[in-house]
Amino acid sequence: MTVVDVINKYQEKYDLTKHEHLVLGIIESIDDGVLERQDQLPSINEMVAELGYARKTIVGAYEELKSRGLVESKKAKGYFIVSKETKMVRRIALLLYSLQRFQKEFYDAFRGELGERFQIDVFFHHNNLSVFENTLMNIKGKYGFYVVAPIPHPIAKSLLGSFSPDKLLVVDRFVQPGKKYSYISQEFGNSTYNKLLKLLPKIRKYKLFVLFVDEDSDLPKSVIDAFEKFLSDHNVKGVIEKKYDLSILKKDHLYFASNDSFLWDILKDCTDKKYVLGKDVGILSHDDHIIKKFISGGITTISTDFSEMGIQAALHVKGGEITQKITPSYLIDRGSV
Repeated sequence: MTVVDVINKYQEKYDLTKHEHLVLGIIESIDDGVLERQDQLPSINEMVAELGYARKTIVGAYEELKSRGLVESKKAKGYFIVSKETKMVRRIALLLYSLQRFQKEFYDAFRGELGERFQIDVFFHHNNLSVFENTLMNIKGKYGFYVVAPIPHPIAKSLLGSFSPDKLLVVDRFVQPGKKYSYISQEFGNSTYNKLLKLLPKIRKYKLFVLFVDEDSDLPKSVIDAFEKFLSDHNVKGVIEKKYDLSILKKDHLYFASNDSFLWDILKDCTDKKYVLGKDVGILSHDDHIIKKFISGGITTISTDFSEMGIQAALHVKGGEITQKITPSYLIDRGSV
């Protein structure tokens, strides 16, 4: 029996469309072992000749099978079976910065909302433009959907613009390749400034406000700009440091950790010196996650809700409508300032 024979069985079911004949026939052929991994599907011309269907109908069915991760097209060679996981609705490529704790919370919520019928392959670019470009080029055309946390850069915008708008969702950083592209992103500048403003009465009790940002940080520049504007507008004495060491840690200073590496180092030294957070020194952290709720009595953070962002991303993948959202940021005051 051939795949065409299997498809012909579905032609007897008049309540199905020709598109469904093709998709269901090929899936059944995979399940029954008529088609194995690496087998080539009949060419478009062969299918037209055998079945009498329009080329557009056959191409549409093959493309749906591609979106489900069952089929891959090879230029000038045709379509090939690449997976027998027919119970999967779609294969999703998820490209993130790195597996930091808050991004894991995004992934866990995304995975949980999608359910088991979606396969997710995770990739990381580590804020490296070359890695970002190579990863996108390597995965392009191999997945049914792409969820990407981009690097804000003209090259990244151009790369994302080469993907179909209905198969791409941009998350976290705001990069929009065109009006039809979907995004669920953060706004960093105004939100950071406004959250610092809420903390102003507490900030004024400290002699110096220190923001830690390392040399190759992925912290958006708008956060740094907001910090500097806040200092200037409200006559707060502050500095930006690229490195942390024990000599910087002093009583009556407030420290804003832009990443968890800085935070853990500061907390360790505060513990060693028996400094009380919110009294002897202040600590503010960027990007919240569950550990910051409990460590050292709780760390005050400025953050979006990454779990909610993950849920919204999954709903977009399942729903298919255009989504264009800027997620709110929150000040979570746990008393460490």
